[in-house]
Amino acid sequence: MRVMIVGQKYFGAEVLQLCLARGDDVAAVSAPRADDRLAALAEDSGVPLCQVGRRLDASWVPDELDLIICAHAHVFIAPEARKRARWGALGYHPSLLPRHRGRDAIVWALHMGDQVTGGTAYWLDDGADTGPIAAQGWCWVRPGDTAADLWRRDLAPMGLRLIGQVLAQLDAGIVPSTPQPAELATWEPAFNPVKLSDRPA
Repeated sequence: MRVMIVGQKYFGAEVLQLCLARGDDVAAVSAPRADDRLAALAEDSGVPLCQVGRRLDASWVPDELDLIICAHAHVFIAPEARKRARWGALGYHPSLLPRHRGRDAIVWALHMGDQVTGGTAYWLDDGADTGPIAAQGWCWVRPGDTAADLWRRDLAPMGLRLIGQVLAQLDAGIVPSTPQPAELATWEPAFNPVKLSDRPA
């Protein structure tokens, strides 16, 4: 499979490792900084590296691409860019979508006292975490868990497993896709622990 990876940090680097181990043709990697972990691995692996900023337009997408994979990316993948890839763009969100759409999903799951959370591989569309579900998994939230605990113990490994699962299905010609149930959707803004009463007048 010919892929482009857009992402950063640990999760982006792990997804690149996954694709290289599968024998995928990684046509390009986009990372926000040259000193990022994903960028360093791409450079060491001889993968072409670019920096696309906050929006990926079609001009950045390599020819004859099968899939754009977003791995800890805060980048909007433009419709024209998604159309340039055979299957579009696949992302991972650390919640049971459509619950906890937004960038601080794990923190909000803890703040709201969720006892079960999970992760979702989904197809990117024009919305924020609104695209069809490709694969989903769940885990317990244990007493005393922090966002870092959940990410490291359960949600990051789950994301790699789910992305690997979807890639294997695409290899077999299966495109898993289930619409998100809109009636269950929640969206939370960036988490701010400061109480309204503590803010200056």
